[in-house]
Amino acid sequence: MKVSIVTAVRNGAKTIGVTLASVAGQTHPDIEHVVVDGASTDGTAELVHQQAQRPVRVLSEPDRGVYDAFNKGLKLCTGDLVAFLNCADSYWTPTVVADVVARFASGDVDAVFGDVMIVDAEDTSVPVRRYRSSRFRPSRIAYGFMPAHPALFLRRSIYERYGPYDISYRIAGDFEYIARIFGKLTLRYACLPQCMVRMPRGGLSTAGPRSNWIITREMQRACAQNSIPTNLFKLLLRFPIKISEFFAVG
Repeated sequence: MKVSIVTAVRNGAKTIGVTLASVAGQTHPDIEHVVVDGASTDGTAELVHQQAQRPVRVLSEPDRGVYDAFNKGLKLCTGDLVAFLNCADSYWTPTVVADVVARFASGDVDAVFGDVMIVDAEDTSVPVRRYRSSRFRPSRIAYGFMPAHPALFLRRSIYERYGPYDISYRIAGDFEYIARIFGKLTLRYACLPQCMVRMPRGGLSTAGPRSNWIITREMQRACAQNSIPTNLFKLLLRFPIKISEFFAVG
């Protein structure tokens, strides 16, 4: 299986090398890396060309946010499977993609996902919180649960069937997509019991109370948009689970 990995970045010159090296170090032989650069002013696009250890497709132009960048990347993908690994994120081990491909090959599934380890931004060897995708069920979307997006691999045919990301969302466009594709209860999926991605703390979805409030309101809108009954109280119930993840990072 050919795997397309899309990396969205803007002004990521200091950290893009980590992501490039991680993708290049994967043992699976058939990987297409697509980097969508939002017209960086710090030389990111040039660094991608210089530091890439395997062929990388690069698109550099202004965009309207991360979900617009995702959609641009999707248009360039030719793989059987698609995943998103943003700038500064890296795969936990060199065999992550191979493990995912093996799971797709062993069963009739549309999606495979696993856990993400959120790490200290200054010292990425220090774990902060483990996002456990095993807690996800389609019935829990109404409570704000979703598979960790950086550790989600989908068949490209799913994107062809359900369309692109909704760029009207600021932070929760990935949650809206999960609500859209899993809410119909027809998607076949598997969760690998392993950590798949290392993500430094401080990104859009881990930036503090204000971003959490924006995410919660956008989750409510995403559920309404996809006919999933919920309310703010239900969505806020996910926070005790999130807090517990800080104490169970192993």
